[in-house]
Amino acid sequence: MADTRELEEQGIEGEEFEDPTVVDDEFDRLFGIVADGVVGAAGGLVGTTLMTVVLLVGESFDVFTRASFATVTEMVGLDGVFPPVTAGYVIFVLAGMFPWPLLFASLKEYLPGGRDPVHGVYFGTALWTGFVFAFYDGYAGLALVGYLAVTLVAHWVYGVGLGAVFEYLSTRPDTLV
Repeated sequence: MADTRELEEQGIEGEEFEDPTVVDDEFDRLFGIVADGVVGAAGGLVGTTLMTVVLLVGESFDVFTRASFATVTEMVGLDGVFPPVTAGYVIFVLAGMFPWPLLFASLKEYLPGGRDPVHGVYFGTALWTGFVFAFYDGYAGLALVGYLAVTLVAHWVYGVGLGAVFEYLSTRPDTLV
């Protein structure tokens, strides 16, 4: 049997062996993109869930109505195809889980505040400016004031939830299970 030193000295030419210590950059980038997407979706789900609770509280005070979600269904042309309120809410949740967290991840370093939940409050305020017009349902007087207050607080809560998940999951040590 040959001595192991002899085998090391001879080497085996023509065969390639991968060094397990070499990092595959493409895999790491792909894994990072997928992991960031999961973080964004998780943050968006938490934020949207918290926002829904605030909107339901607003509905109990008659300053918001679930029927406003039917507006989203009409905007994307799905009215008559699916139940309008349900389809509108599903689209609302999906928007809260995917495009908005992606935009937040892209812009958060440019938003005021030192931590992600604070960035989220400013981000939620920016989103609120579109929401308040898209979901307006003819409120007037104190109902209008209540609608503006409830929807603004709902967006702040969304931003804090989104930012808190981003902050929590981005500061955890890397683990591969």
